[in-house]
Amino acid sequence: MKQKQNIYFVGAGGIGMAALERYFLAKGYRVAGYDRTATDLTRALESEGVAIAYDDSVDAIPADFRDPETTLVVYTPAIPDSHPGLSFFRQNGFEVVKRAAVLGLVSSHSRALCFSGTHGKTTTSSMAAHIMHESKAGCNAFLGGVLRNYGTNFLLDPKSEYSVVEADEYDRSFHHLRPYVAVVTATDPDHLDIYGTEEAYLESFARFTELIVEGGALIKHTGLKLRERVGNGVKVYEYSRDNGDFHAANIRRGDGSIVFDFVTPGGTVSDIELGVPVEINIENAIAAMAAVWVAGEFDENAVRRAMASFQGPKRRFEFWLKEPDRVVIDDYAHHPDELRSSIRSVKALYPGRRLTVAFQPHLYSRTRDFAPEFAAALSEADSVVLLDIYPARELPIPGVTSKIIFDGITVADKTMVGRDELPAFLASHGYDVLLTAGAGDICDKLPEIVGK
Repeated sequence: MKQKQNIYFVGAGGIGMAALERYFLAKGYRVAGYDRTATDLTRALESEGVAIAYDDSVDAIPADFRDPETTLVVYTPAIPDSHPGLSFFRQNGFEVVKRAAVLGLVSSHSRALCFSGTHGKTTTSSMAAHIMHESKAGCNAFLGGVLRNYGTNFLLDPKSEYSVVEADEYDRSFHHLRPYVAVVTATDPDHLDIYGTEEAYLESFARFTELIVEGGALIKHTGLKLRERVGNGVKVYEYSRDNGDFHAANIRRGDGSIVFDFVTPGGTVSDIELGVPVEINIENAIAAMAAVWVAGEFDENAVRRAMASFQGPKRRFEFWLKEPDRVVIDDYAHHPDELRSSIRSVKALYPGRRLTVAFQPHLYSRTRDFAPEFAAALSEADSVVLLDIYPARELPIPGVTSKIIFDGITVADKTMVGRDELPAFLASHGYDVLLTAGAGDICDKLPEIVGK
């Protein structure tokens, strides 16, 4: 990589790819790439200096990026092997590597705080990055969501020895990392299109724990099925909201705020206030603060300031409308446990009010594998609007549609609509508190829903 000053990203519009593109731009590399469609993120990257083509033909690759001696090619597993550009690079002797391998190389030259888990990793890693940014230690951060405090998913601090990394288990990508501190938030089975079984999924996390460097630490949520395999000199801690080496005490709720005391193995830190005051963020904050504490960079004043000012990543419990008679919240929840947690957080925040959930399932395989669990989670809402499946990287699976979730939902007020029909349906039927959820493109309809 040192001798190659051109880096071409196949799948340049992915949130994880974008962080690397910004990193290499900041380091003085020339950066280009391909993505299927233009988005707000790709347009932002173009304005920053990334040359992005939306044509998958070989002719769309810039001439300066066609020399294997000067160009490194980075791709995401979401890109099929049949992609013409990717095939061209492979057939012509280019060094072609996964995004995860490049991120692993970057993180191996730092003290990496790596946040993994079925859910919660984007918020916890974002919290930790914000804490480190507010402290003297600083960090380079590679996040899976755009952090609203900064308007980006990438933070650069050339002087810092720390990196904060969202460690993605999809396609075993996190096996390229060498964590100094590894956090595991949850191991509920997911990505069974890759892993096949829960046992294989858990084995992948066990392998991840083997990669923690000597003298490092593992911080895992209490009660996980995970059986870690840490090396010599690696300390193991547990956390949760109510118990473990790190937990909360003296939780106070009221007037739209949540304040608690943070209990650590070394004592208690009082009065941590959440900038995004929802129940799930108590545990998220504990995981983030625990990682900073274990890294030895815990400054109480910086931590209090960071947690109170934390705005959260986009699409993670993001308020789009907050009026006396109407509330709209958007959340990325795409796993049954995430969806249930999000629904319960909204109900706790607005007790006694009617909650409508508009949910867009993500992936045919995930819908097939977890249809009853999705139905049970959605049944905790007062009203459900179910959209068609967002396919992402997958082709349709015979017999798998949103209806297999719909049929299991027990609330009487339930409807299936097309994505494009959603704003008109909500306008005609009305809502009190609305939660839009899913990892697809349901969020693109929010401006129309709220009238912005």
